Amino acid sequence: MTDQTTIWAYLVHLSYNMWCDRKAQEWGDYGVYSPRLRFDEELWNSLLEEMPRAGVNLVVIDLGDGVKYRSHPEIAVQGAWSTTKLKRELKRLRDKGLEPIPKLNFSTAHDAWLGEYSRCVSTPRYYTVCRDLIKEVVELFEQPRFFHLGMDEETWEHQRHYAYAVVRQHELWWEDFRFLVEQVERHNVRAWIWSDYYWHHPEAFLQNMPRSVVQSNWYYGDGFDKQEAAVRTYIDLAQHGFDQIPTGSNWSNDVNFERTVRFCRQNIPSERLLGFLQAPWKPTLAECRQRHLDALQQVARAKQL
Repeated sequence: MTDQTTIWAYLVHLSYNMWCDRKAQEWGDYGVYSPRLRFDEELWNSLLEEMPRAGVNLVVIDLGDGVKYRSHPEIAVQGAWSTTKLKRELKRLRDKGLEPIPKLNFSTAHDAWLGEYSRCVSTPRYYTVCRDLIKEVVELFEQPRFFHLGMDEETWEHQRHYAYAVVRQHELWWEDFRFLVEQVERHNVRAWIWSDYYWHHPEAFLQNMPRSVVQSNWYYGDGFDKQEAAVRTYIDLAQHGFDQIPTGSNWSNDVNFERTVRFCRQNIPSERLLGFLQAPWKPTLAECRQRHLDALQQVARAKQL
């Protein structure tokens, strides 16, 4: 893996309706559903200038209900981007040397953005909507290299404060997952997911997970103990032939991303290590500006390792 081909990705939220579907003190100001788009365009413009300077070359955009889709405009929140505006912004990214990649998180723990359809999971209606959205987003992004499907943290624990909680388990989780991957791959795009399902179901994961799916395991601590499940997963996935884009963050501390890069370069064969993803997990709002700028500075430092 040379620096010319290494992915240095950054996660940006257009929509932030990925968590709780009701007001809950435990989720703070941002973690609950909002009927209006929470997105500061001035900060977005600043980030588009800063990302290339930091060495970022790929931007994962968590779209959610932040777009007025032609196929399902009823999903959009107030202030959502038109498809025309989205395409214009995607061109701006490409003009700056940034590869835009779409993300729609279909985990039931992170699908408040689906509106009424988040309460139709695993039904014919749900499958139709998912199929429509994936097809349209692929077209809007002009055949992207990857499509991030999310699929993390689908547990009761992560939904304990939700008004409506649903957890797919066993064969049903895999049936729905395979359906989503098939919708992506039918357009000759590569599916990309979070890998934490492996932490609790390693045997089922290894038996059922297609090797074509790009894996983003994530760990946000500052110590990299190989006995810890989230850390060990990087090594296990490599040993079982999965391509990876490990994910770090400045969510918990300011050293994780650089340590993630160092650890994964030492423990993942270069042919399986596609690059790295920095995920600050803060909305694109003015009050979060410094968190984003710090995250980008960490990418710049990690590139020098």
